[in-house]
Amino acid sequence: MYRATTRAIQVTVEPSFLDRESEPAEDRYFWAYTIEIANLGKETVQLRSRFWKITDARGRVEEVRGPGVIGKQPVIRPGEKFRYTSGCPLQTPSGFMVGTYQMQTEDGEMFVVEIPAFSLDMPDRSRILN
Repeated sequence: MYRATTRAIQVTVEPSFLDRESEPAEDRYFWAYTIEIANLGKETVQLRSRFWKITDARGRVEEVRGPGVIGKQPVIRPGEKFRYTSGCPLQTPSGFMVGTYQMQTEDGEMFVVEIPAFSLDMPDRSRILN
């Protein structure tokens, strides 16, 4: 489990390798990751957009930007959590992801929340620091 807190918004990530979705003989590896965003602060926020930097074991980098997550722009009130699961394909058996969320307060102030870097590793292989 990986965790980071920015401005009282805590982001927790739990990645898992999906063997049934992967075809190693064809250089196709797939991970799911579950993210929980907890509002530990005193102000209501809305997740407006996301940015991901995905790096595979060969050093290839892909950047992904877009509105919200999984088609939603959730409002997260103080003490509430929002949880979702998404996925990431790679052409290598390991890699890592890191990113940010753009949040907005009820007053319209925009701020960036860090998503902790997390490793994508097959369960039967030793972890590699990418």
